[in-house]
Amino acid sequence: MRYGYIGLGHLGGHLAASLLRNGFALTVHDRDRAAAEPLIAKGAAWADSPKALAARCDAVITCLPSPAVSEAVLAGPDGILAGLANGGAWIEMSTLGRDEIQRLAALAAAKGIAVLECPVTGGVHKAADGEITVLVGGDQTLFERHQPALQAMGGAIFHMGPLGSAAVIKVITNMLAFVHLVAAGEALMLAKKGGLDLGQAFHAIRASSGNSFVHETESQLVLNGSYDIGFTMDLACKDLGFAMGMSREFGVPLELARRTAEIFQQGRTAYGGVAQSTQIVKLLEDALGTDLRAPGFPARLTD
Repeated sequence: MRYGYIGLGHLGGHLAASLLRNGFALTVHDRDRAAAEPLIAKGAAWADSPKALAARCDAVITCLPSPAVSEAVLAGPDGILAGLANGGAWIEMSTLGRDEIQRLAALAAAKGIAVLECPVTGGVHKAADGEITVLVGGDQTLFERHQPALQAMGGAIFHMGPLGSAAVIKVITNMLAFVHLVAAGEALMLAKKGGLDLGQAFHAIRASSGNSFVHETESQLVLNGSYDIGFTMDLACKDLGFAMGMSREFGVPLELARRTAEIFQQGRTAYGGVAQSTQIVKLLEDALGTDLRAPGFPARLTD
């Protein structure tokens, strides 16, 4: 099976590297060729456009920053559908809404191209280790055909059901992560104002019923002061917007998520769309003139 990978950013570069590391034949493309150079050095082939890449592959994987970019790369005049042969597959690892992935899949189906949605969750450090969680939506037989490649890139893999199912669960997991991040920042600030040692408070929370995956990981970057999670305010606001859309569609009053979305909009206004999403905690730090720093915590997550 010849795979192509388009979108070699924080996540995509690591996921593509995992395919190479596990012996898959891989062609890569990114709008910034420099992002592809480490992969080319390890044996990946380069293509000058999505169309040129698709013409060499049986399946094309994408990991892109927005639905608009995904659509342009898939269906633009120099896109995947212009090069991929009938019977090929598009595997979308970006975070899209359910309506977006179903609409784009219909465009692909009209060209004889099958589609799997495979958004990932767990953080860039998990992608680097080949241990990120993969959420899959789509035909069971198609999933089984590409499962070896998905297993090469990820750890736990969950086939959620038909196309669109993975989009729903991915939005849910991201929504929870952002709620947890805001809550973790408030908890650490309470600890600081209460006179506690923040390092000891971190470890006490991690060993308590109030622990979360976000506290275990992103709180460390807050305490270090780097905030370097490799995920932007723009992306957080996009994903929370998907959650608000599902709230309306499904009739579920997501009060915590709604307030969290408002806080992230404030964070994007204050620090810019390319700021790290963990800087949402900085809103509270700046408002109180108090930083949340403790020694011994990493600037980036490695495990």
